[in-house]
Amino acid sequence: MSSCKKDRHYEKIENTRWLIGRWENDSRAGKLVEEWMAFNDSMLIGHAYFIIGQDTVFSEDLQLKQHEDSLSYLAKVNGQNNNKIVAFRMTSFRANQMVFENPQHDFPQKIVYSHKADSLIAEISGVEKGQPKTEIFSMKRKN
Repeated sequence: MSSCKKDRHYEKIENTRWLIGRWENDSRAGKLVEEWMAFNDSMLIGHAYFIIGQDTVFSEDLQLKQHEDSLSYLAKVNGQNNNKIVAFRMTSFRANQMVFENPQHDFPQKIVYSHKADSLIAEISGVEKGQPKTEIFSMKRKN
C-alpha cells in the first residue's frame, strides 16, 4: 500500500535545483558567500553571509520551500525582524529565473534569482524610506 504523500512530485522545487551549490563574490568590500543544498523533496536550505577581513558582518538562513502548488522563499536574518522568518511568495518562474515578492515587508519587497552557466545574480528591490532601491549581488559557482 502506498501513501499519496509519498507519490507526490515536487516539480516546482525540482526546477530550482540549479541553485544548489556554493556561490561567491570576492570584492574589495569583502566576500559574499551563498550556499544551497537539498534538505528533502520539498525544500532547499541555504545560508548567505558577508565577510570583511575575518569578521562576518551579515548572515542569513534561507529556505526555498514547496507547499502544495506554491513555492516560498523564507529568510531569517539575525538581529532583524525580531529574528523571525520573513516569507516571500514566488510570483514568476522561468528556467533560469525565480521572482519572489512580499509587498508588506519593509525592504526588500522583491527578490530575483537569475542564473546563467556558472553565474548567479541575486537582486533585491523595493522601497526603503520612501525611495526606490535596488541591490544586485553577482556571484560565481565555486562547486
